[in-house]
Amino acid sequence: MKGAAIGAANVIPGVSGGTIAFITGVYERLIQALSSFDGEMLGMMKRREFRALSQKLDLLFLIQIMVGVALGIKALGFILTPMFENYPKQTWGFFFGLILASIYYVGRMVTRWSPGVIVALVIGVAIAGGVSMLPPAQENTNFFYLMLCGAVAMCSMVLPGVSGSYVLLLMGNYQLIMLEVVPGVLRGDVEKIGLLVPIGLGAVGGMLAFAKLLRWIFREFHNVAVSLLTGFVAGSLVVIWPWKDAITEVFRVGEKEKEKVTGYDWYLPDMGDGSTWAIIALIVAGAVLVFGIEWAGSKFSKKPAA
Repeated sequence: MKGAAIGAANVIPGVSGGTIAFITGVYERLIQALSSFDGEMLGMMKRREFRALSQKLDLLFLIQIMVGVALGIKALGFILTPMFENYPKQTWGFFFGLILASIYYVGRMVTRWSPGVIVALVIGVAIAGGVSMLPPAQENTNFFYLMLCGAVAMCSMVLPGVSGSYVLLLMGNYQLIMLEVVPGVLRGDVEKIGLLVPIGLGAVGGMLAFAKLLRWIFREFHNVAVSLLTGFVAGSLVVIWPWKDAITEVFRVGEKEKEKVTGYDWYLPDMGDGSTWAIIALIVAGAVLVFGIEWAGSKFSKKPAA
């Protein structure tokens, strides 16, 4: 279920799978599992210590997450695509309520607030909110830049509040990677496969290195790390704000044209408009859903009295 939610998040524009992993409480376990891919793992494979290797990698958990992600992308993509096309503001409103209410629960994981922890929270909000304001760069096919794109995009996908596809757009290579390289590789285009090599190397290397860094930060500075990531989640509300108009750009891929959102024009709601109150109702519904799930979870997780 949680894996499906993480996969579904990758379908929602502006929302990262890391946000959902963090909100659902599996984020630290996921980082722990990803950081276990190391030299010791290779040694276990050579010695055929598969049981110990499975425990080290938390393999069953990773498989559940990956299967859930695939199912979430497939199922929610089918549902959310027409929702965003036909009812964008209402859909944004519901997700705004979900994320807004979730901030309270993820913030509760901070066991002790201090000036440093508060500063980390502010920095997280500023970074996630600021990313949404940046103008896109130009396309660049340099080998090392493609490696950097792969690393940054993959890391941002597990970083709460930061959308991997949006980061690729800012780096100027969204069209190249998502609309040309990936479809080209699926068609068996040798040239596109060549471009995929540096992207893949960067993605794998960046993910493993970033997971180890996050694991160390959580171990040594848990409250600061949770506060920073809570700030990332809060900052992502800028992108999820329902009252905005999308700024789009048309990309040409071969003979086809595809449209991609490159930014937004935000505005305040018109309280005299009936649709505004419908969106507010959906925001409340999203928040109530989160509070209800948390309440039910805490109630059923309590052990019966002896």
